[in-house]
Amino acid sequence: MTSGDEVVVALDVGGTAMKCALVRPDGTTVYAERHATEAARGPEPVVGTILDVAEGLVGRARAAGLTPVACGIAVPGVVDEARGVAVWSANVGFRDVPLRELARRRLGLPTALGHDVRAGGLAEARLGAGRDGGHVLFVAIGTGIAAVHVVDGSAAAGAHGAAGEIGHILVRPGGPRCGCGRPGCLEAVASASAIGRRYAELAGAPATAAEVADRAAAGEPLADRVWREAVEALADGLATGQALFDVATIVLGGGLAQAGAQLFDPLRVALRERLTFHREPRLVAAALGDEAGCLGAALLALDTFEKESR
Repeated sequence: MTSGDEVVVALDVGGTAMKCALVRPDGTTVYAERHATEAARGPEPVVGTILDVAEGLVGRARAAGLTPVACGIAVPGVVDEARGVAVWSANVGFRDVPLRELARRRLGLPTALGHDVRAGGLAEARLGAGRDGGHVLFVAIGTGIAAVHVVDGSAAAGAHGAAGEIGHILVRPGGPRCGCGRPGCLEAVASASAIGRRYAELAGAPATAAEVADRAAAGEPLADRVWREAVEALADGLATGQALFDVATIVLGGGLAQAGAQLFDPLRVALRERLTFHREPRLVAAALGDEAGCLGAALLALDTFEKESR
């Protein structure tokens, strides 16, 4: 891209909200807005809202004298990026929705459809904390745990669009049952929701992961125990990831990464203890916050436009 007035339309669709923007080729956001997803309405109305919002952004760009050249949409769940199909999503209700083609027809623009975590990881690797890292593993730790392996600016989707499910590495055989149905997955032990659940089971009172972290920092023995269990499990998962991918940088994002040094300091030590001949990766916090998915969608759009312009 060489024209200074070119932008892409980017949408990051979540179960609760859609983060939407007009983004320049250098990653600068020209305009941003948010909309409620209202997933309870069902998939068809949600798709209608996505298309309406995207079309509105195209109109806004043109009214501002900008030229929209492509669209990128990131969605949760299982995504077949090659076919442009939102295969399945528990949060939004998608079932085999050909979202890329629907958007392409409505907008008349080259369109890319991507997975939300892969899009966020792509943005962190190319624009954020993993910038210039070459080989980057982005791990999002929130209600669940997912990852994306980015090599020289390209994220691997896998043969079936399901690459990066690091949350389902078995770390504690016979441990808590995961939402996938198997006991002992990393996600069932070290996700933010798992930390809160474990503390509640032991203390008999509800608590969020952030509250557990605060109580552990204040010296509460039970909270410290739960926090250490989660850190140890997360180190096991990351050590497995490093053995598989041999990355230069691991970027941690999601709610749990907000714990800062309380998470990163013991996690670095625990990860180092688990590595033998593997190189220790740089372990850093994500830099783009909740804008990562939308910026990643913009990068997907830019990549698609460049391919179709050759």
